[in-house]
Amino acid sequence: MRASTPQPRIGVYVCHCGLNIAGVVDVVSVREAASLLDGVVIARDNKYTCSEVGQKTIADDIRNFALDRVVIASCSPRLHEKTFRTLLEKCGLNPFLLEMANIREQCSWVHPGDAAAATEKAKALVRSAVARARLLVPLSRSQGRVVPKAMVVGGGVAGISAALYLANTGIKTYLVEREPSIGGHMAMLDKTFPTLDCSLCILSPKMVEVAEHENIEVLSYSEVEKVDGQVGDFRVQLRRKARYVDEAKCTGCGQCASKCPVRAPDEFNRGMGERKAIYIPFPQAIPPVYVIDVEHCRYLTEGKCRVCDKVCERGAIALDQTDRVETVEVGAIVVAAGFEPYDASKKPQYGYGRYPNVITSLDFERIICADGPTHGKLKRPGDWRAPKRVAFIQCVGSRDEHRLDGAGAYCSRVCCMITAKQAFMIKEKDPAIEVYVYHTDMRTAGKGFEEFYRRARAQGIVFVRGKPGEVRGEPDGSLRVVCEDLDSGCVLDMRFDLVVLAVGLAPPRGLAELAQRLNLSRSADGFLLEGHPKLRPFETSIDGVYLAGCVQSPKDIPDSVAQAGGAAAAAAATCSRERIEMDPLGPVIDEQLCIGCRLCETLCPYGAIKMERTDRGYKARAVEVACKGCGVCGASCSTRAITMKHYSTSQLVAQAEALLEVG
Repeated sequence: MRASTPQPRIGVYVCHCGLNIAGVVDVVSVREAASLLDGVVIARDNKYTCSEVGQKTIADDIRNFALDRVVIASCSPRLHEKTFRTLLEKCGLNPFLLEMANIREQCSWVHPGDAAAATEKAKALVRSAVARARLLVPLSRSQGRVVPKAMVVGGGVAGISAALYLANTGIKTYLVEREPSIGGHMAMLDKTFPTLDCSLCILSPKMVEVAEHENIEVLSYSEVEKVDGQVGDFRVQLRRKARYVDEAKCTGCGQCASKCPVRAPDEFNRGMGERKAIYIPFPQAIPPVYVIDVEHCRYLTEGKCRVCDKVCERGAIALDQTDRVETVEVGAIVVAAGFEPYDASKKPQYGYGRYPNVITSLDFERIICADGPTHGKLKRPGDWRAPKRVAFIQCVGSRDEHRLDGAGAYCSRVCCMITAKQAFMIKEKDPAIEVYVYHTDMRTAGKGFEEFYRRARAQGIVFVRGKPGEVRGEPDGSLRVVCEDLDSGCVLDMRFDLVVLAVGLAPPRGLAELAQRLNLSRSADGFLLEGHPKLRPFETSIDGVYLAGCVQSPKDIPDSVAQAGGAAAAAAATCSRERIEMDPLGPVIDEQLCIGCRLCETLCPYGAIKMERTDRGYKARAVEVACKGCGVCGASCSTRAITMKHYSTSQLVAQAEALLEVG
């Protein structure tokens, strides 16, 4: 591979990006200014530099003009830096002799109304990039091992699908679920839209397949505590929470639960019913192993009872169990941690938690489900009587700029169809029940969705375009809803027996901590941020970590399963490689200047700096496989003992000085 020459020969390529850049920036003027810069041998402007024609132009120029450095003025390097580095390698140039100036996201897109200023800023960005390019040096990638195993975090439908995709390619897969059973929220649904298939009839066979698959190990009741390493070689520390039941011995016979004297609210049925202190979440749970609720077990709270231990013929009760920590090595991680239903009590105007007959859409699923608290009979939880008039209120926690956490402007995508399904099911059970749906507008973008919505309307369901301000409880137990019908202009003042709040999908609890442990970014709405919304929807900023399902954004079951397939394919490709090449962006530490102050070790977010004892005292050492090249260590070093590869102080100073030049 050809290295750089003592006197740099730089080629500059200014991209029009159609009209994304050229519609604001005078790219010809930018190209002419670049051609006058020291070291620039050739400067061109291209309609689309990333296209086949644009790349061929660069390749020809590298050969014809003996270029040893290339500057691309275009979009964000997040999008095409890899594209152009690959091009340089094909042309025999070191891929790290590339510099990119972002004149789209940082220029044309943020200054659309001032073409002259945008053009001058683009010239400055290109001038700065050329100044840094002059000081770039060839670097060599190192190689790391690949552990041919994968981990899926989250055992809902997306996680189950991803685990099966991976396992079916022959890759050993760990499926980590924080609850006692896999299944997620889909296991709580009665039917799925728009086909009205039985939810568990679809999901349960997949759960069983996961449990029986030779390449899948289900680690339920477990949480990720720490993640070290990098793509191909992650070390994941898991906390395996104590079940107080030996999984190897428990047969799921239920004798322990039948004799347990303690009752507690049933979370699976949303508190509408009770379970025992030793319980299995639902009949189809995987693994089919009982778990003891530490907050309600008399022995664990008071040191009394042990009835379950006495009646268990297998001796599976293990009341002396404690949490244990295990470390698992994997090559790739798929995060499928799902979502949480929006907490409707944060909207006090609707009375959730104050009026027993105001419920959420997930509460309704448990009521209408055959294995729910009413065995599928439509009854309101306040007095368990059948309602005669039901109201649905849409967008509770979604499309709401006034949410307290400031993250509610997004649409949760599934709520409209969930309501259409639930309203349809009410009419199926009893056509005489009056059903009203209060909405801003119904969104039915999906295969078969619009057709199902029309079927629901044909059943006599009344759709009112308008959002009620509040729900009031009346002395007779009814619920008063006042709302302006925006289509007719009339004010509707009605009383209902049951009000269902169509709550949105919120990021799952603990996601902020999980994101921190995986060093992942989150978007403004709190969900995990993808690598690129269009081109890398299931990738992340961390190589080897992928996203599936609602943890990335709200989506329905088909979209969650589809994204799980993409994430699993990418993870499988990673785990199937023999070696992983790592970019050489880490620190170089001068032992003569290092004073062993430990500041770099303390500040490094990846644990990539360790202190070692030498005959001259403690000195910092870089752990290359753990380093992400963030530069915190280099910026914090008081003695300048740390220099970052590819981002040296001299390069950054030259870049800054050029940026501040006038003209």
